[in-house]
Amino acid sequence: MIARLLSAFALAGFSPLLWADALTGDVQRQPLNVSAIAMFVAFVALTLGITYWASKRNTSTSAFYTAGGSITGFQNGLAIAGDYMSAASFLGISALVFTSGYDGLIYSIGFLVGWPIILFLIAERLRNLGKYTFADVASYRLGQTQIRTLSACGSLVVVAFYLIAQMVGAGKLIELLFGLDYHVAVVLVGILMVLYVLFGGMLATTWVQIIKAVLLLSGASFMAIMVLKHVNFDISTLFSEAIKVHPKGEAIMSPGGLVKDPISAFSLGLALMFGTAGLPHILMRFFTVSDAKEARKSVFYATGFIGYFYILTFIIGFGAILLVSTNPDFKDATGALLGGNNMAAVHLANAVGGSVFLGFISAVAFATILAVVSGLTLAGASAVSHDLYASVFRKGRVNDKDEMRVSKITTVALGILAIGLGILFEKQNIAFMVGLAFSIAASCNFPVLLLSMYWKNLTTRGAMIGGWLGLITAVVLMVLGPTIWVQILGHEKAIYPYEYPALFSILIAFAGIWFFSVTDKSKAAAGERALFFPQFVRSQTGLGSSGATAH
Repeated sequence: MIARLLSAFALAGFSPLLWADALTGDVQRQPLNVSAIAMFVAFVALTLGITYWASKRNTSTSAFYTAGGSITGFQNGLAIAGDYMSAASFLGISALVFTSGYDGLIYSIGFLVGWPIILFLIAERLRNLGKYTFADVASYRLGQTQIRTLSACGSLVVVAFYLIAQMVGAGKLIELLFGLDYHVAVVLVGILMVLYVLFGGMLATTWVQIIKAVLLLSGASFMAIMVLKHVNFDISTLFSEAIKVHPKGEAIMSPGGLVKDPISAFSLGLALMFGTAGLPHILMRFFTVSDAKEARKSVFYATGFIGYFYILTFIIGFGAILLVSTNPDFKDATGALLGGNNMAAVHLANAVGGSVFLGFISAVAFATILAVVSGLTLAGASAVSHDLYASVFRKGRVNDKDEMRVSKITTVALGILAIGLGILFEKQNIAFMVGLAFSIAASCNFPVLLLSMYWKNLTTRGAMIGGWLGLITAVVLMVLGPTIWVQILGHEKAIYPYEYPALFSILIAFAGIWFFSVTDKSKAAAGERALFFPQFVRSQTGLGSSGATAH
């Protein structure tokens, strides 16, 4: 049982890293895929039309950041799923099942572990206490300037690392699937991302994510149905036939093959579980609904969609073992899969639906990346314009027009930065960036957010010192670990021996917050503790939740 849990934890954050790493090397570019490009152009035309429609409604900061709270729980659940189900999830998990069998299923389930935390501990209170960003909640009864600065810095670091991984992955994926040049692909993604956010704001970004989620779930469902049809809808036949043709034989039905050591396993599991609850672009989605009830519905629907999707990827992975690995048309002269193992799902699309469905899945993979980077860009823009500019620099004395202007300038700057970093990191190993993004979200954003809502004795001093300790520890340990210190910087031996830092950085963050809060005897700290009860009442009832924060 422990071995299985360790497998789940280890695998839970492995695939995005595996996927990002796999896409940093040279890829075998495919011939120009006309059907894929045609379908992608249709998707872009539709979403740009939505962006134009949304731009007419972006008349205030509320509309820009949160779509004016007009999104329903069901729509928001689909959008969250669209934000969370990345190309790494679709192609990476399928590839993991294709190569390792049962371990891919444990991983798929492991990916869901962060959602119950959001559902039961965060979603309702977040919606009742916040306005635009999770920093509204963290700073509700604490020092606005200090906490918003910390939250904004944590958010921007997470967004930056996540964006680099997505942009490099996007360039390599599009180069492989569409036959387009890497630099063209990165610039195209960057320009579309800026257009969606700049003109459409949260409303356009939400609908891009919803459309992408529907397309991805529909495509994956069709693939899974066609695979099951091949075995007369008998799951046991699917497994037994896959065992016969897979090089590992019956070993693919046994768990635990991808675990390195328990510390790395727990670190990665904790990063994913608590990091999900600290990702700024995910947390921001809970302010787009009208009330806490709709926020809870959002998580309920999102969990259902994401869980269903990961079950599909398991069937797709085994289907690829059966229909792709045995077909010489999908292999090169050495017997390896064309484009690498991460292309297993793409080749399966060709096997079950021909070139037209292959084009559809390729276009969906591109749409997937656009949806994720749009959400990240909006989260980064809101951290700068709302948390830093409006609340820290202007002390709340700012009008909607000025805040919107700063947000749009930041969006353009983030787009240019994302394109530049995507080109700069083309040949680099960017696998560690996804893991670091989750680790920082788990070590900085999550502890401060959780304790601000649930612990009466939290003070500004404790949150600041503990939050910064968590953020710095996560970055330093990752730099000193095997991925960066040995593989990238070329040293012989890592100073920090484990792959991921979250186990230690999260402990340091919570310990720092606790110690420096309980030892804080200042007058300001007493006032902050006294504000906990009014905050608790509002977090439970939602009274006054549409207004400004307590300060």
